[in-house]
Amino acid sequence: MKLIFATHNNNKINEIAKITPEHIEVLSLSEIGFNEEIPETELTLEGNAKLKVDAILKNKNVNCFSDDSGLFVEALNGDPGVFSARYSGERDTAMNNELLLRNMKSVESRSAYYMSVFCLYFKGTHHFFEGRLYGEIADHPKGSNGFGYDPIFIPNGYTSTLGELSEIIKLELSHRTIALNKMKEFLALNS
Repeated sequence: MKLIFATHNNNKINEIAKITPEHIEVLSLSEIGFNEEIPETELTLEGNAKLKVDAILKNKNVNCFSDDSGLFVEALNGDPGVFSARYSGERDTAMNNELLLRNMKSVESRSAYYMSVFCLYFKGTHHFFEGRLYGEIADHPKGSNGFGYDPIFIPNGYTSTLGELSEIIKLELSHRTIALNKMKEFLALNS
């Protein structure tokens, strides 16, 4: 089975490739010659995930999927949330992390969660799958593994940030893995 993954983000492509079963071939946007940037203009992860899938469907009626992910911090009323990638106004990980830590400076409750929503277009219908990873925001960045907010996010049950954990542990815990496993179960039942 072939599925197009509606992303240009190489970090996401690599992560998904490691957790996708062998019988499913995942093709990136560049592999199908789709080079336009898809603006994320919706105010929810679900909306942005669907928007990306629909951009592919304008050009090709194929089975495809996308995800949108964000970090939701309780003390910041859910920010950065759907705007996680451009929280600082730029698509710059270091600047986003710095701004988040600055906004958390005097905050005691540091509870947060990563959330990923997958939108799968399969046999003519949209389906949604959600995954969450709960934890808290660290006081300062630690570790260089992963990407995004990983150096400042400590998953529940751990004392290390995602940036310090091994790739194997991170993939087991990942909000994207949780959502993808739900999507894989759906495909196994409906293929």
